[in-house]
Amino acid sequence: MANSSVDDGLYLLDYGAGNVLSLVNAVKRIGYSIKRVERPEDIAGAKKIIFPGVGAFGAAMEQLDKRGFRQPLLDYIASGRPLFGICVGLQCLFQGSEESPEAKGLGVIPATIKKFNAASKAVPHMGWNGATLVRNPTDGALELVASANQRFYFVHSFAPLITSSADPTLDGWAYTWTRYGEEVFVSSVMKGNVLATQFHPEKSGYAGLRLLKAFLENFDGKSRPSAAPGNHADTPDLLSRRIIACLDVRANDAGDLVVTKGDQYDVRDRSSGGGDVRNLGKPVDLARRYFEEGADEVTFLNITSFRDLPFRDLPMLEVLRRTSESVTVPALEVADEYFRSGADKVSIGSDAVYAAEAYLARGKQKTGDTAIEQIAYVYGAQAVVISVDPRRVYVRSPEEAPGHDVIKTQFPGPNGEEYVWYQCTVKGGREGRDLDVRQLITACEDLGAGEILCNCMDKDGTNSGFDHELLSSVKSAVSIPVIASSGAGKPSHFTDVFAATNVEAALAAGIFHRGEVPISAVKEQVQRDGFAVRAIEGSAALVL
Repeated sequence: MANSSVDDGLYLLDYGAGNVLSLVNAVKRIGYSIKRVERPEDIAGAKKIIFPGVGAFGAAMEQLDKRGFRQPLLDYIASGRPLFGICVGLQCLFQGSEESPEAKGLGVIPATIKKFNAASKAVPHMGWNGATLVRNPTDGALELVASANQRFYFVHSFAPLITSSADPTLDGWAYTWTRYGEEVFVSSVMKGNVLATQFHPEKSGYAGLRLLKAFLENFDGKSRPSAAPGNHADTPDLLSRRIIACLDVRANDAGDLVVTKGDQYDVRDRSSGGGDVRNLGKPVDLARRYFEEGADEVTFLNITSFRDLPFRDLPMLEVLRRTSESVTVPALEVADEYFRSGADKVSIGSDAVYAAEAYLARGKQKTGDTAIEQIAYVYGAQAVVISVDPRRVYVRSPEEAPGHDVIKTQFPGPNGEEYVWYQCTVKGGREGRDLDVRQLITACEDLGAGEILCNCMDKDGTNSGFDHELLSSVKSAVSIPVIASSGAGKPSHFTDVFAATNVEAALAAGIFHRGEVPISAVKEQVQRDGFAVRAIEGSAALVL
Protein backbone atom coordinates (compact mmCIF):
# COMPACT_ATOMS: atom_id res chain seq x y z
CA MET A 1 0.00 0.00 0.00
CA ALA A 2 1.18 3.51 -0.75
CA ASN A 3 2.06 5.76 2.16
CA SER A 4 0.22 9.10 1.94
CA SER A 5 2.92 10.82 3.99
CA VAL A 6 5.44 9.88 1.31
CA ASP A 7 3.08 11.11 -1.40
CA ASP A 8 2.75 14.47 0.33
CA GLY A 9 6.47 15.19 0.26
CA LEU A 10 7.73 13.24 -2.75
CA TYR A 11 9.16 15.46 -5.49
CA LEU A 12 10.73 14.98 -8.88
CA LEU A 13 13.55 17.40 -9.68
CA ASP A 14 12.71 18.04 -13.33
CA TYR A 15 15.14 20.50 -14.89
CA GLY A 16 13.63 20.23 -18.35
CA ALA A 17 15.69 17.62 -20.19
CA GLY A 18 14.94 14.03 -21.10
CA ASN A 19 12.23 11.48 -20.59
CA VAL A 20 10.92 11.98 -17.05
CA LEU A 21 7.52 10.54 -17.92
CA SER A 22 8.94 7.01 -17.59
CA LEU A 23 9.95 7.80 -14.01
CA VAL A 24 6.61 9.41 -13.17
CA ASN A 25 4.78 6.36 -14.49
CA ALA A 26 7.13 3.93 -12.71
CA VAL A 27 6.42 5.65 -9.39
CA LYS A 28 2.70 5.59 -10.18
CA ARG A 29 2.88 1.89 -11.02
CA ILE A 30 4.34 1.19 -7.59
CA GLY A 31 1.39 3.00 -6.02
CA TYR A 32 2.65 6.50 -5.28
CA SER A 33 2.15 9.95 -6.74
CA ILE A 34 4.94 12.45 -7.25
CA LYS A 35 5.00 16.23 -7.63
CA ARG A 36 7.41 18.15 -9.84
CA VAL A 37 9.78 20.77 -8.50
CA GLU A 38 8.71 23.96 -10.24
CA ARG A 39 10.56 26.56 -8.15
CA PRO A 40 13.44 26.56 -5.64
CA GLU A 41 11.01 26.79 -2.72
CA ASP A 42 9.60 23.36 -3.59
CA ILE A 43 12.97 21.78 -2.79
CA ALA A 44 12.93 23.24 0.72
CA GLY A 45 9.52 21.71 1.42
CA ALA A 46 10.26 18.23 0.07
CA LYS A 47 10.58 15.10 2.21
CA LYS A 48 12.09 12.90 -0.50
CA ILE A 49 13.48 13.93 -3.89
CA ILE A 50 14.20 11.86 -6.98
CA PHE A 51 16.69 13.61 -9.27
CA PRO A 52 16.73 11.98 -12.73
CA GLY A 53 19.07 13.08 -15.46
CA VAL A 54 19.19 12.38 -19.16
CA GLY A 55 21.77 14.00 -21.38
CA ALA A 56 24.99 15.91 -21.06
CA PHE A 57 26.60 16.91 -17.75
CA GLY A 58 27.17 20.52 -18.77
CA ALA A 59 23.62 21.03 -20.04
CA ALA A 60 22.22 19.57 -16.82
CA MET A 61 24.30 21.82 -14.55
CA GLU A 62 23.48 24.82 -16.74
CA GLN A 63 19.77 24.19 -16.25
CA LEU A 64 20.14 23.69 -12.49
CA ASP A 65 21.88 27.06 -12.23
CA LYS A 66 19.46 28.79 -14.60
CA ARG A 67 16.47 27.67 -12.53
CA GLY A 68 18.12 28.54 -9.23
CA PHE A 69 18.18 24.92 -8.02
CA ARG A 70 21.88 24.49 -7.14
CA GLN A 71 22.01 25.99 -3.63
CA PRO A 72 18.55 24.79 -2.53
CA LEU A 73 19.53 21.26 -3.61
CA LEU A 74 22.79 21.46 -1.65
CA ASP A 75 20.88 22.72 1.39
CA TYR A 76 18.40 19.87 1.02
CA ILE A 77 21.21 17.28 0.96
CA ALA A 78 22.84 18.89 3.99
CA SER A 79 19.53 18.64 5.88
CA GLY A 80 19.66 14.84 5.87
CA ARG A 81 16.51 14.25 3.85
CA PRO A 82 16.65 11.37 1.30
CA LEU A 83 17.76 12.00 -2.27
CA PHE A 84 17.80 9.50 -5.16
CA GLY A 85 19.91 10.55 -8.16
CA ILE A 86 19.62 8.73 -11.50
CA CYS A 87 22.19 8.65 -14.34
CA VAL A 88 23.25 12.28 -14.88
CA GLY A 89 21.56 12.89 -11.52
CA LEU A 90 24.35 10.77 -10.04
CA GLN A 91 27.05 12.50 -12.09
CA CYS A 92 25.92 15.96 -10.99
CA LEU A 93 26.82 15.00 -7.40
CA PHE A 94 30.51 14.89 -8.41
CA GLN A 95 32.94 17.79 -8.66
CA GLY A 96 33.00 17.78 -12.44
CA SER A 97 33.05 15.74 -15.62
CA GLU A 98 35.36 15.33 -18.61
CA GLU A 99 32.24 15.67 -20.76
CA SER A 100 31.95 19.36 -19.85
CA PRO A 101 35.22 20.49 -18.24
CA GLU A 102 33.98 24.06 -17.81
CA ALA A 103 30.91 23.02 -15.81
CA LYS A 104 31.12 22.81 -12.03
CA GLY A 105 29.24 19.94 -10.39
CA LEU A 106 27.58 19.96 -6.98
CA GLY A 107 30.80 18.70 -5.38
CA VAL A 108 29.11 16.36 -2.90
CA ILE A 109 31.35 13.45 -3.96
CA PRO A 110 35.11 14.27 -4.20
CA ALA A 111 35.86 12.84 -7.63
CA THR A 112 35.53 13.54 -11.37
CA ILE A 113 33.44 11.75 -13.99
CA LYS A 114 35.55 10.33 -16.83
CA LYS A 115 34.90 8.95 -20.34
CA PHE A 116 35.08 5.27 -21.21
CA ASN A 117 37.93 4.10 -23.42
CA ALA A 118 36.36 3.99 -26.90
CA ALA A 119 39.47 2.42 -28.43
CA SER A 120 38.75 -0.92 -26.78
CA LYS A 121 34.94 -1.15 -26.93
CA ALA A 122 31.77 0.49 -28.15
CA VAL A 123 30.90 3.75 -26.41
CA PRO A 124 28.27 4.63 -25.16
CA HIS A 125 27.92 1.74 -22.73
CA MET A 126 24.38 0.78 -23.64
CA GLY A 127 22.23 -2.10 -22.46
CA TRP A 128 21.65 -4.43 -19.53
CA ASN A 129 24.52 -5.01 -17.13
CA GLY A 130 24.95 -6.20 -13.57
CA ALA A 131 25.81 -4.32 -10.40
CA THR A 132 28.17 -6.05 -7.97
CA LEU A 133 27.67 -5.14 -4.34
CA VAL A 134 30.62 -3.34 -2.73
CA ARG A 135 29.10 -3.37 0.74
CA ASN A 136 25.81 -4.01 2.44
CA PRO A 137 23.85 -1.33 4.30
CA THR A 138 23.67 -2.45 7.94
CA ASP A 139 19.91 -2.00 8.01
CA GLY A 140 19.48 -4.23 4.92
CA ALA A 141 16.98 -1.81 3.43
CA LEU A 142 18.37 -1.87 -0.08
CA GLU A 143 20.19 -5.19 -0.32
CA LEU A 144 17.97 -6.15 -3.24
CA VAL A 145 19.73 -3.64 -5.48
CA ALA A 146 22.18 -6.26 -6.70
CA SER A 147 22.26 -10.01 -7.23
CA ALA A 148 23.94 -12.35 -9.67
CA ASN A 149 20.77 -12.70 -11.76
CA GLN A 150 19.68 -9.07 -11.97
CA ARG A 151 20.45 -6.69 -14.79
CA PHE A 152 19.86 -2.96 -14.92
CA TYR A 153 19.63 -0.66 -17.94
CA PHE A 154 22.64 1.57 -18.60
CA VAL A 155 23.05 4.19 -21.32
CA HIS A 156 26.06 6.50 -20.85
CA SER A 157 29.49 7.43 -22.18
CA PHE A 158 30.90 8.85 -18.94
CA ALA A 159 31.09 7.30 -15.48
CA PRO A 160 32.92 7.34 -12.11
CA LEU A 161 35.76 5.17 -13.44
CA ILE A 162 38.07 3.42 -11.01
CA THR A 163 41.63 4.15 -12.11
CA SER A 164 44.90 2.93 -10.65
CA SER A 165 45.23 6.08 -8.57
CA ALA A 166 41.57 6.35 -7.53
CA ASP A 167 40.00 5.13 -4.32
CA PRO A 168 37.68 2.32 -5.49
CA THR A 169 35.27 3.10 -2.65
CA LEU A 170 35.12 6.87 -3.42
CA ASP A 171 35.75 7.61 0.26
CA GLY A 172 33.00 5.25 1.31
CA TRP A 173 30.43 6.36 -1.29
CA ALA A 174 30.61 3.32 -3.61
CA TYR A 175 27.69 0.92 -3.22
CA THR A 176 28.04 -1.18 -6.39
CA TRP A 177 30.68 -1.68 -9.06
CA THR A 178 30.06 -2.63 -12.70
CA ARG A 179 32.51 -3.85 -15.33
CA TYR A 180 32.37 -2.67 -18.93
CA GLY A 181 35.12 -4.31 -20.93
CA GLU A 182 38.46 -3.74 -19.24
CA GLU A 183 37.13 -0.86 -17.12
CA VAL A 184 35.30 -0.93 -13.78
CA PHE A 185 33.18 1.96 -12.58
CA VAL A 186 31.04 2.88 -9.58
CA SER A 187 27.51 2.14 -10.76
CA SER A 188 25.74 3.32 -7.61
CA VAL A 189 26.59 5.32 -4.51
CA MET A 190 25.00 5.38 -1.08
CA LYS A 191 26.09 7.36 1.94
CA GLY A 192 23.97 8.94 4.62
CA ASN A 193 20.84 10.33 2.99
CA VAL A 194 22.06 10.07 -0.61
CA LEU A 195 21.41 7.16 -2.97
CA ALA A 196 22.26 7.43 -6.68
CA THR A 197 22.57 5.03 -9.59
CA GLN A 198 24.29 5.31 -12.94
CA PHE A 199 21.69 2.93 -14.35
CA HIS A 200 18.02 3.79 -14.92
CA PRO A 201 15.74 1.95 -12.45
CA GLU A 202 12.66 3.32 -14.21
CA LYS A 203 13.81 1.58 -17.42
CA SER A 204 15.07 -1.60 -15.72
CA GLY A 205 11.91 -3.66 -15.62
CA TYR A 206 10.88 -5.25 -12.36
CA ALA A 207 14.37 -5.11 -10.84
CA GLY A 208 14.29 -1.32 -11.18
CA LEU A 209 10.75 -1.04 -9.84
CA ARG A 210 11.78 -3.01 -6.75
CA LEU A 211 14.64 -0.57 -6.14
CA LEU A 212 12.37 2.47 -6.49
CA LYS A 213 9.89 0.85 -4.12
CA ALA A 214 12.63 0.19 -1.58
CA PHE A 215 13.76 3.82 -1.72
CA LEU A 216 10.23 5.11 -1.20
CA GLU A 217 9.37 2.75 1.63
CA ASN A 218 12.61 1.76 3.38
CA PHE A 219 15.30 4.35 2.76
CA ASP A 220 15.35 6.61 5.81
CA GLY A 221 18.39 8.70 4.90
CA LYS A 222 20.60 7.10 7.53
CA SER A 223 22.53 4.50 5.54
CA ARG A 224 25.70 3.34 7.24
CA PRO A 225 28.86 1.67 5.87
CA SER A 226 29.38 -1.98 6.73
CA ALA A 227 32.16 -4.47 6.06
CA ALA A 228 35.24 -3.55 4.03
CA PRO A 229 34.78 -4.01 0.27
CA GLY A 230 36.35 -6.67 -1.89
CA ASN A 231 38.70 -6.12 -4.82
CA HIS A 232 37.11 -4.14 -7.64
CA ALA A 233 39.30 -5.99 -10.15
CA ASP A 234 37.23 -9.12 -9.45
CA THR A 235 34.02 -7.46 -10.68
CA PRO A 236 32.54 -9.80 -13.34
CA ASP A 237 31.50 -8.75 -16.85
CA LEU A 238 27.70 -9.16 -16.90
CA LEU A 239 26.76 -7.11 -19.96
CA SER A 240 23.96 -8.82 -21.90
CA ARG A 241 23.19 -8.87 -25.61
CA ARG A 242 19.98 -6.98 -26.29
CA ILE A 243 16.97 -8.54 -27.98
CA ILE A 244 14.77 -5.74 -29.33
CA ALA A 245 11.15 -5.79 -30.49
CA CYS A 246 10.49 -3.26 -33.25
CA LEU A 247 7.08 -1.76 -33.94
CA ASP A 248 6.73 -0.08 -37.34
CA VAL A 249 3.86 2.34 -36.72
CA ARG A 250 1.91 4.20 -39.39
CA ALA A 251 -1.59 5.33 -40.17
CA ASN A 252 -3.72 2.91 -42.15
CA ASP A 253 -6.18 4.00 -44.82
CA ALA A 254 -8.80 4.71 -42.16
CA GLY A 255 -6.44 7.06 -40.31
CA ASP A 256 -5.79 4.77 -37.31
CA LEU A 257 -2.25 4.16 -36.05
CA VAL A 258 -1.40 0.47 -36.42
CA VAL A 259 1.65 -1.74 -36.19
CA THR A 260 2.54 -2.98 -39.66
CA LYS A 261 5.37 -4.87 -41.33
CA GLY A 262 6.89 -4.42 -44.76
CA ASP A 263 8.11 -6.87 -47.33
CA GLN A 264 11.27 -5.13 -48.56
CA TYR A 265 9.69 -1.91 -47.23
CA ASP A 266 6.29 -2.43 -48.91
CA VAL A 267 3.74 -2.39 -46.06
CA ARG A 268 0.68 -3.08 -48.21
CA ASP A 269 -0.80 -6.56 -48.46
CA ARG A 270 -0.83 -7.24 -52.19
CA SER A 271 -2.21 -10.78 -51.81
CA SER A 272 -5.73 -9.51 -51.03
CA GLY A 273 -5.90 -7.46 -54.21
CA GLY A 274 -6.90 -4.30 -52.34
CA GLY A 275 -3.43 -3.45 -51.11
CA ASP A 276 -4.50 -2.39 -47.59
CA VAL A 277 -1.83 -1.53 -45.01
CA ARG A 278 -0.98 -4.70 -43.06
CA ASN A 279 -2.44 -4.44 -39.57
CA LEU A 280 -0.58 -6.59 -37.02
CA GLY A 281 -2.02 -4.99 -33.91
CA LYS A 282 -2.28 -1.89 -31.75
CA PRO A 283 1.01 -0.22 -30.76
CA VAL A 284 0.33 0.09 -27.01
CA ASP A 285 -1.00 -3.47 -26.67
CA LEU A 286 1.96 -4.99 -28.49
CA ALA A 287 4.49 -2.92 -26.55
CA ARG A 288 2.94 -4.06 -23.27
CA ARG A 289 3.05 -7.68 -24.44
CA TYR A 290 6.71 -7.46 -25.38
CA PHE A 291 7.59 -5.93 -22.02
CA GLU A 292 5.93 -8.86 -20.26
CA GLU A 293 7.64 -11.35 -22.60
CA GLY A 294 11.11 -9.99 -21.78
CA ALA A 295 12.09 -7.67 -24.64
CA ASP A 296 15.17 -5.69 -23.66
CA GLU A 297 13.98 -2.64 -25.60
CA VAL A 298 10.82 -1.71 -27.45
CA THR A 299 11.42 0.36 -30.57
CA PHE A 300 8.77 2.56 -32.17
CA LEU A 301 9.56 3.58 -35.74
CA ASN A 302 7.07 6.06 -37.10
CA ILE A 303 7.12 5.26 -40.81
CA THR A 304 4.52 7.90 -41.68
CA SER A 305 6.44 11.06 -42.45
CA PHE A 306 6.04 13.98 -40.05
CA ARG A 307 9.37 15.57 -40.94
CA ASP A 308 7.91 18.99 -41.67
CA LEU A 309 5.17 18.97 -39.02
CA PRO A 310 6.56 17.13 -35.97
CA PHE A 311 4.36 18.84 -33.40
CA ARG A 312 1.22 17.76 -35.25
CA ASP A 313 2.03 14.09 -34.78
CA LEU A 314 -0.44 13.94 -31.90
CA PRO A 315 -1.53 10.29 -32.32
CA MET A 316 2.06 9.07 -32.06
CA LEU A 317 2.68 11.26 -29.02
CA GLU A 318 -0.34 9.67 -27.35
CA VAL A 319 0.98 6.19 -28.18
CA LEU A 320 4.24 7.07 -26.41
CA ARG A 321 2.47 8.51 -23.36
CA ARG A 322 0.21 5.48 -22.98
CA THR A 323 3.04 3.01 -23.58
CA SER A 324 5.16 4.66 -20.89
CA GLU A 325 2.43 3.88 -18.34
CA SER A 326 2.95 0.12 -18.59
CA VAL A 327 6.34 -0.48 -20.21
CA THR A 328 9.48 -0.03 -18.09
CA VAL A 329 12.08 -0.95 -20.66
CA PRO A 330 13.47 1.67 -23.09
CA ALA A 331 11.48 2.85 -26.12
CA LEU A 332 12.83 4.40 -29.36
CA GLU A 333 10.97 6.99 -31.45
CA VAL A 334 11.89 8.94 -34.56
CA ALA A 335 10.82 12.52 -33.84
CA ASP A 336 13.33 14.69 -32.02
CA GLU A 337 10.79 16.43 -29.78
CA TYR A 338 9.17 13.36 -28.23
CA PHE A 339 11.35 12.75 -25.19
CA ARG A 340 8.94 14.23 -22.74
CA SER A 341 6.10 12.13 -24.12
CA GLY A 342 7.92 8.90 -23.26
CA ALA A 343 10.74 8.35 -25.78
CA ASP A 344 14.22 7.53 -24.47
CA LYS A 345 16.11 7.94 -27.74
CA VAL A 346 15.37 9.36 -31.15
CA SER A 347 16.05 7.65 -34.44
CA ILE A 348 17.07 9.85 -37.37
CA GLY A 349 16.79 8.43 -40.90
CA SER A 350 16.63 10.57 -44.03
CA ASP A 351 17.75 13.71 -42.21
CA ALA A 352 20.92 11.88 -41.13
CA VAL A 353 21.73 11.17 -44.78
CA TYR A 354 21.26 14.83 -45.73
CA ALA A 355 23.35 15.94 -42.74
CA ALA A 356 26.16 13.51 -43.63
CA GLU A 357 26.19 14.65 -47.27
CA ALA A 358 26.47 18.29 -46.22
CA TYR A 359 29.14 17.50 -43.62
CA LEU A 360 31.29 15.67 -46.16
CA ALA A 361 30.75 18.42 -48.75
CA ARG A 362 32.09 20.98 -46.22
CA GLY A 363 35.26 18.97 -45.75
CA LYS A 364 34.02 17.49 -42.44
CA GLN A 365 33.41 20.86 -40.82
CA LYS A 366 30.73 20.91 -38.12
CA THR A 367 28.17 23.71 -37.93
CA GLY A 368 26.24 22.75 -34.80
CA ASP A 369 22.90 23.16 -36.54
CA THR A 370 22.14 19.55 -37.53
CA ALA A 371 19.58 17.55 -35.57
CA ILE A 372 22.34 15.11 -34.58
CA GLU A 373 24.55 17.81 -33.07
CA GLN A 374 21.73 19.68 -31.33
CA ILE A 375 20.13 16.64 -29.72
CA ALA A 376 23.51 15.20 -28.67
CA TYR A 377 24.45 18.50 -27.00
CA VAL A 378 21.34 18.63 -24.84
CA TYR A 379 20.56 14.94 -24.29
CA GLY A 380 23.91 13.27 -24.90
CA ALA A 381 25.16 11.08 -27.74
CA GLN A 382 23.37 8.06 -26.30
CA ALA A 383 20.02 9.68 -27.19
CA VAL A 384 20.76 9.84 -30.93
CA VAL A 385 20.27 6.71 -33.04
CA ILE A 386 20.97 6.69 -36.78
CA SER A 387 18.56 4.46 -38.69
CA VAL A 388 20.29 3.28 -41.87
CA ASP A 389 18.26 1.98 -44.84
CA PRO A 390 20.79 0.62 -47.36
CA ARG A 391 20.41 -1.58 -50.38
CA ARG A 392 22.92 -3.69 -52.25
CA VAL A 393 24.37 -2.37 -55.50
CA TYR A 394 26.25 -5.09 -57.39
CA VAL A 395 29.30 -4.26 -59.50
CA ARG A 396 31.82 -6.33 -61.45
CA SER A 397 34.79 -4.59 -59.84
CA PRO A 398 35.56 -1.85 -57.28
CA GLU A 399 36.45 0.48 -60.17
CA GLU A 400 32.75 0.60 -61.13
CA ALA A 401 31.95 2.37 -57.83
CA PRO A 402 34.69 4.99 -57.39
CA GLY A 403 34.73 6.67 -54.01
CA HIS A 404 32.61 4.01 -52.35
CA ASP A 405 33.35 1.21 -49.88
CA VAL A 406 33.18 -1.91 -52.07
CA ILE A 407 33.45 -5.43 -50.66
CA LYS A 408 33.76 -8.84 -52.27
CA THR A 409 30.55 -10.70 -51.56
CA GLN A 410 29.88 -14.37 -50.93
CA PHE A 411 26.50 -13.90 -52.60
CA PRO A 412 27.01 -12.87 -56.25
CA GLY A 413 24.57 -10.56 -58.00
CA PRO A 414 21.99 -11.50 -60.65
CA ASN A 415 24.60 -11.36 -63.39
CA GLY A 416 27.36 -13.03 -61.41
CA GLU A 417 28.80 -9.78 -60.00
CA GLU A 418 31.31 -10.56 -57.24
CA TYR A 419 31.41 -7.12 -55.63
CA VAL A 420 28.85 -4.99 -53.84
CA TRP A 421 28.52 -1.63 -52.17
CA TYR A 422 25.71 -0.56 -49.89
CA GLN A 423 23.84 2.51 -51.09
CA CYS A 424 22.07 4.73 -48.56
CA THR A 425 18.45 5.58 -49.28
CA VAL A 426 15.98 8.22 -48.09
CA LYS A 427 12.21 8.58 -48.06
CA GLY A 428 11.57 5.08 -46.81
CA GLY A 429 13.89 3.48 -49.33
CA ARG A 430 12.27 5.10 -52.34
CA GLU A 431 15.28 7.24 -53.32
CA GLY A 432 18.92 6.18 -53.52
CA ARG A 433 21.81 8.59 -52.85
CA ASP A 434 25.44 8.71 -53.94
CA LEU A 435 26.50 7.87 -50.40
CA ASP A 436 27.55 4.50 -49.02
CA VAL A 437 26.85 3.15 -45.56
CA ARG A 438 30.41 3.55 -44.32
CA GLN A 439 30.44 7.23 -45.35
CA LEU A 440 27.11 7.79 -43.61
CA ILE A 441 27.83 6.15 -40.28
CA THR A 442 31.32 7.55 -39.82
CA ALA A 443 30.05 11.05 -40.58
CA CYS A 444 27.17 10.66 -38.15
CA GLU A 445 29.48 9.36 -35.43
CA ASP A 446 31.66 12.45 -35.93
CA LEU A 447 28.56 14.64 -35.61
CA GLY A 448 27.66 13.08 -32.26
CA ALA A 449 25.43 10.04 -32.85
CA GLY A 450 25.56 7.33 -30.20
CA GLU A 451 24.15 4.22 -31.89
CA ILE A 452 23.52 2.71 -35.33
CA LEU A 453 20.30 0.87 -36.22
CA CYS A 454 21.37 -1.00 -39.36
CA ASN A 455 18.53 -2.19 -41.58
CA CYS A 456 18.90 -3.89 -44.97
CA MET A 457 16.32 -3.44 -47.71
CA ASP A 458 17.37 -6.66 -49.46
CA LYS A 459 16.80 -8.72 -46.29
CA ASP A 460 13.62 -7.05 -45.05
CA GLY A 461 10.78 -9.56 -44.71
CA THR A 462 12.79 -12.50 -46.07
CA ASN A 463 13.26 -14.39 -42.76
CA SER A 464 16.59 -15.58 -44.19
CA GLY A 465 18.87 -14.17 -41.50
CA PHE A 466 20.73 -10.89 -41.04
CA ASP A 467 23.16 -9.50 -43.63
CA HIS A 468 26.47 -10.38 -41.98
CA GLU A 469 28.58 -8.75 -44.67
CA LEU A 470 26.86 -5.41 -44.17
CA LEU A 471 26.91 -5.61 -40.39
CA SER A 472 30.57 -6.65 -40.20
CA SER A 473 31.48 -3.67 -42.35
CA VAL A 474 29.42 -1.31 -40.17
CA LYS A 475 30.77 -2.70 -36.90
CA SER A 476 34.38 -2.31 -38.05
CA ALA A 477 33.82 1.31 -39.12
CA VAL A 478 32.49 2.84 -35.87
CA SER A 479 33.14 2.69 -32.15
CA ILE A 480 29.49 3.18 -31.14
CA PRO A 481 27.00 0.34 -30.55
CA VAL A 482 25.29 -1.31 -33.52
CA ILE A 483 21.82 -2.89 -33.68
CA ALA A 484 21.29 -5.57 -36.35
CA SER A 485 17.96 -5.36 -38.16
CA SER A 486 16.15 -6.99 -41.13
CA GLY A 487 15.97 -10.68 -41.94
CA ALA A 488 15.44 -12.51 -38.64
CA GLY A 489 13.38 -15.66 -39.13
CA LYS A 490 14.34 -18.04 -36.32
CA PRO A 491 16.18 -17.96 -32.95
CA SER A 492 19.49 -19.21 -34.36
CA HIS A 493 19.69 -16.14 -36.61
CA PHE A 494 20.29 -14.03 -33.49
CA THR A 495 23.15 -16.24 -32.32
CA ASP A 496 24.61 -16.26 -35.82
CA VAL A 497 24.72 -12.46 -36.06
CA PHE A 498 26.23 -12.04 -32.59
CA ALA A 499 28.94 -14.61 -33.36
CA ALA A 500 29.70 -13.38 -36.89
CA THR A 501 29.63 -9.62 -36.39
CA ASN A 502 29.86 -8.89 -32.62
CA VAL A 503 26.97 -6.40 -32.75
CA GLU A 504 25.59 -5.34 -29.39
CA ALA A 505 21.91 -5.95 -30.17
CA ALA A 506 19.59 -7.58 -32.67
CA LEU A 507 16.07 -6.55 -33.61
CA ALA A 508 13.04 -8.27 -35.10
CA ALA A 509 9.48 -7.30 -35.91
CA GLY A 510 7.23 -9.57 -37.97
CA ILE A 511 8.23 -12.87 -36.38
CA PHE A 512 7.38 -11.42 -32.95
CA HIS A 513 4.14 -9.70 -34.06
CA ARG A 514 2.79 -12.83 -35.73
CA GLY A 515 3.77 -15.09 -32.85
CA GLU A 516 6.03 -17.20 -35.08
CA VAL A 517 8.98 -16.91 -32.68
CA PRO A 518 8.56 -15.99 -28.98
CA ILE A 519 11.11 -13.64 -27.45
CA SER A 520 11.73 -16.29 -24.78
CA ALA A 521 12.79 -18.78 -27.48
CA VAL A 522 15.32 -16.29 -28.84
CA LYS A 523 16.80 -15.65 -25.40
CA GLU A 524 17.00 -19.35 -24.60
CA GLN A 525 18.83 -20.01 -27.88
CA VAL A 526 21.24 -17.10 -27.44
CA GLN A 527 22.04 -18.12 -23.86
CA ARG A 528 22.45 -21.78 -24.83
CA ASP A 529 24.97 -20.72 -27.45
CA GLY A 530 27.12 -18.92 -24.91
CA PHE A 531 25.97 -15.29 -24.97
CA ALA A 532 24.75 -13.48 -21.85
CA VAL A 533 21.11 -12.36 -21.84
CA ARG A 534 18.86 -10.66 -19.34
CA ALA A 535 16.56 -13.10 -17.54
CA ILE A 536 12.84 -12.80 -18.19
CA GLU A 537 10.77 -11.78 -15.17
CA GLY A 538 7.02 -12.30 -15.22
CA SER A 539 4.61 -9.76 -13.78
CA ALA A 540 4.40 -11.78 -10.56
CA ALA A 541 8.04 -10.91 -9.85
CA LEU A 542 7.02 -7.50 -8.50
CA VAL A 543 5.47 -7.82 -5.06
CA LEU A 544 3.73 -4.62 -3.97
